Amino acid sequence: MPALHRRDFLRGSTVFGGALALPAAGRADVPAGRDPFDYEVIRTEADWRALLGEDYAILREGRTEEPMSSDIWAESRKGRYDCRGCELTQYHWGTKVNLPKGWLFFVASEPNAQLMSQDSGAPMGDDPNIMNIEIEVHCRRCGSHMGHILLVEGQVLHCINGASLTFLPAA
Repeated sequence: MPALHRRDFLRGSTVFGGALALPAAGRADVPAGRDPFDYEVIRTEADWRALLGEDYAILREGRTEEPMSSDIWAESRKGRYDCRGCELTQYHWGTKVNLPKGWLFFVASEPNAQLMSQDSGAPMGDDPNIMNIEIEVHCRRCGSHMGHILLVEGQVLHCINGASLTFLPAA
């Protein structure tokens, strides 16, 4: 299945419960292709493609997987969820929220595991000066795209692509 672009998912989904509206003129845009953060794990594009295969678009380009396409989205065993790009533990099974929406949901990540960024979407409503702002989640060690922080059924949750994670069951 082809990867969806995260903005298409968030814009058309009943999962996304709200948006932060900020004037477009008040945004602090970062020039395209510039990332001021130095990651501990760095690979060439060829190495990332070899490691991730079809999931390159999700982890490195910020796409969103199809709902229920990950073999771990409904995982219910005790264990941990590590970044697929660098094996840094991102989530613990005890923070997982089981929702039948097709992605993994967590109330919180492991300490010092993630960086957040502003993912500005399309203009919101009829006013082109008001932008839809989304919070994007990335692995702190390698920069891989995990998903977004969203308002889901009245809770602020991490909505995470299963393709971004590797599940390791508890011993």
